[in-house]
Amino acid sequence: MADQEAPVAVEAPTPVLGEPMDLMTALQLVMKKSSAHDGLVKGLREAAKAIEKHAAQLCVLAEDCDQPDYVKLVKALCAEHNVHLVTVPAAKTLGEWAGVC
Repeated sequence: MADQEAPVAVEAPTPVLGEPMDLMTALQLVMKKSSAHDGLVKGLREAAKAIEKHAAQLCVLAEDCDQPDYVKLVKALCAEHNVHLVTVPAAKTLGEWAGVC
């Protein structure tokens, strides 16, 4: 038992601050930081509440969302309350970044 090594977790390299990064990398970093400071809401209901209370500064929506009513509602709320809307290609990726998956 003493000769077995504990598995080592390898993290993905984090971007160095000050270096230019693409939109998706920057978005991932922002989501991690906002989650760490309890500033990230997840799900349609929580997002709608935050947008309507003017507590949201950014909304992230998956392009492959299969509920057209959800997409329409989120886009309308963001437009009405002047909240920036960013789309990501896959819901699975968004879930991983938000800490859901």
